[in-house]
Order: sequence, then structure tokens, then C-alpha cells
Amino acid sequence: MTRRHLQFECEGAALVGTLDEAAAETALLMVTGGNELRAGAWNGQALMAARIAAAGFPVFRFDRRGVGDSEGANAGFRGSANDIAAAIAALKAEAPQVRRVIGFGNCDGASGLMLSGGAGFDGLVLSNPWTIEPEAEGEEPAPPPPAAVRAHYAQRLKDPRAILRLFKGGVAFGKLFASLRDALRPAPPPGTLAQELAAGLQRFKGPVTILLAERDRTAQAFEAGWDRNDARLRRCAGGTHSYVESQDWLAARLLEALRA
Repeated sequence: MTRRHLQFECEGAALVGTLDEAAAETALLMVTGGNELRAGAWNGQALMAARIAAAGFPVFRFDRRGVGDSEGANAGFRGSANDIAAAIAALKAEAPQVRRVIGFGNCDGASGLMLSGGAGFDGLVLSNPWTIEPEAEGEEPAPPPPAAVRAHYAQRLKDPRAILRLFKGGVAFGKLFASLRDALRPAPPPGTLAQELAAGLQRFKGPVTILLAERDRTAQAFEAGWDRNDARLRRCAGGTHSYVESQDWLAARLLEALRA
């Protein structure tokens, strides 16, 4: 496997990407979340790229404008559509055998793919999409969604140390009762961002897989406003936001999408 670093242009700014070469005509393009570098949290995307390339599929990662090694102003995930389009063009120029491109995004990287309607991609793998609305200045932070609270306490009840703390009086009962009250609240209606993501995804006609790490609050917030019976959902039991403990599971889902 050969790994190459290269530059490409997006609206006059020089962006930097990394291509893990392989021979297949289907490639994976990774879109990072937040202001994360193309290597990903704990170098996780770089490691996953090497793994997918070793299975025969080219993988391209990049820093969008204003992030990492790339020039320009950082417009966030809402302004990432042109960066993603430029990355697809760079991938196809550097790997001319590629005929199909599968987009993979985690967190607001997934949200950016959804907002763009999956433009330029032949398939999407969307992981833990970000649907949490920004708080207005001076506004109190919104409580976590009831599903997230319930999942937290379900996990705690599996931990003998947590149960022992409860019986020893090591738990603040006021806080516990407040959390239990939050857990019983009805789920709030989907916010504006969640509605925008749903509308964007509806425009995409290719295959879609939605990955949810069951211990991740971003995933729990997304699922609270989504159809839980959506056949495209795949839940990772025990998974956290970047799948640090679930790399085999994540690799298997990506390879499924690439081989479909």
C-alpha cells in the first residue's frame, strides 16, 4: 500500500489531502467532524484508511478550508459542500480508475454530507450525525435528550461499582432524581437542523447506511428525532463517538458499503 499527501484547490485556497492507494474502482472519501484534522481523533481515520486500503479500496482524507494544513477561512460543516466537491474531484484525478465514491462522515462531517444532499457521491455512510442546535447567547444549555439519560443509567446499572456507591450513599440523590425526571420527559420535536438534514438526505438517491454508537450522546440526540425503524440504521452496541473500542465493527460496515 502507498500513502501519498497532495494539494488541491478549492475556490482559490490550497487544501491538503492524503490518499491511501489501492486498485479498486470504488473508493472511500472520509469527511472529518468538527475542526478535527484528517487523521481523526487518536489517529483513528488514518488507521482506518490503511485498513480499508489493505482490503483493496482507495481512501482519501482531507482538511477542509481553515483546518489543519489547508488554507482559507473555516466555514464549518454548513459551508463544507464546496470543499467536499473539490476533494471528490482530487480523488478521481489522482486515482483515475475510480468510478464510484462512497462518502463517510462522522458527527458534523455526516451532517455536512446530508446538507449537501450527498452531491457527487454514489453512496453514503453517515455516523452519529450532529443535530444539536447551538444555544443563543445567555441561554441555558439544553438538557440531554431523555433517550441519552435513559441510556446513561442503563449503562450505570450494569456497573457493580456504581450500584455499590448508591448503597453506600455516595450518590447525590437530588441530582439523581432530577436526572430521572429528565429521563421521563417526552422527546422534544426535531429541531431545525434535524429537519434540514432529513430534507437534504431525501434528495440523495443512492444507498445510505446510518451508523449509531449506542453510548454516544450525539447519536442518542440524533435518534431521538429520527425514525427508529429506519431500515438504514445500524447500531453499534457499546460503541462510543469515534469507535475506539469498535474498530472491527466500523471496518465491517464500511467494507459492506464499498462492496455493495
